[in-house]
Amino acid sequence: LLIIVLGLTFDFINGFHDTANAIATVVATRVLSPGRAVLMAGVLNFVGALSGTAVATTVGKGIIPPELSTQTLVISALVAAIVWNLGTWYLGLPSSSSHALSLVGAGVGGAGWSAVQISGLEKTFQGLVFSPVLGFSAAFLLMLLLLNLFARAFPATVTRVFGRAQLLSAAYMAYSHGSNDAQKTMGVMTMALASYLHWGGNDWQVPTWIILFAALAMGLGTSVGGWRIIRTMGLRVVQLRPIHGFAAETAAATIIEAASRLGVPVSTTHTISSAILGVGSTRRLSAVRWGVAGQIVIGWILTIPGCFMIAWAVRSLLLLAGA
Repeated sequence: LLIIVLGLTFDFINGFHDTANAIATVVATRVLSPGRAVLMAGVLNFVGALSGTAVATTVGKGIIPPELSTQTLVISALVAAIVWNLGTWYLGLPSSSSHALSLVGAGVGGAGWSAVQISGLEKTFQGLVFSPVLGFSAAFLLMLLLLNLFARAFPATVTRVFGRAQLLSAAYMAYSHGSNDAQKTMGVMTMALASYLHWGGNDWQVPTWIILFAALAMGLGTSVGGWRIIRTMGLRVVQLRPIHGFAAETAAATIIEAASRLGVPVSTTHTISSAILGVGSTRRLSAVRWGVAGQIVIGWILTIPGCFMIAWAVRSLLLLAGA
């Protein structure tokens, strides 16, 4: 019961922490008011969370084998992720909830590196490395294509067309965010349940009630809104217009959605942040506030070792206490 509560708490925090991923650009371009954008993101995060369990399976049994999963391991990973997300939210720094969920640190803290499955870890690190690179590149190329297609159009016409188109791209982004991020919590909650019920082999599957509760927690968290990070992502990195928002959201959402179907946990933060940098770079390099971008990158770099150490410390303390 404690783990279910912690899991849903993490999912709720993940929702309002990562709201910026889905709606920062649509708020910054003034296509939607903050209230309407948050409501839209909350609903579509919920819908996206119901779309599959491939990522949940990778997180739940692909990194730590089911036979080595314990209640204290899951508690340690969730506590570390919650602490890190709240800290970065307070500072207004976008960070990756994917990699904040440090199952590796908790696993190593209890059973050493032998508890970690390299294949699942490789898949996670592939998402970590390739999602920002693809996000930047895809958004940059899509933005160049749009600029060439609409080179002779009046600015007012471009703004009107992409103001409407961005409603769709923002919805797509919110849906994709739910489809990948909510599944991570589903995987961890199912890991705890499998440990408690001694599931093994084909018994391991995500129950319907976990899918529904995780989706609801994500949607409710998103509806609260993480305004500190929205300001960083949407207003402080680069000046955005609807055409930029459309390109960034479409590119990032497509990459995230493809990863979800392949069962690859990716960071929506890394992907959309890189996409925003990509569209900004098409104007000129000086259009991007690289100092702010650098702070975001530092947050990314510190997330994995920071959460690893917190999860390792919590697991070690729990074991010393006889838990």
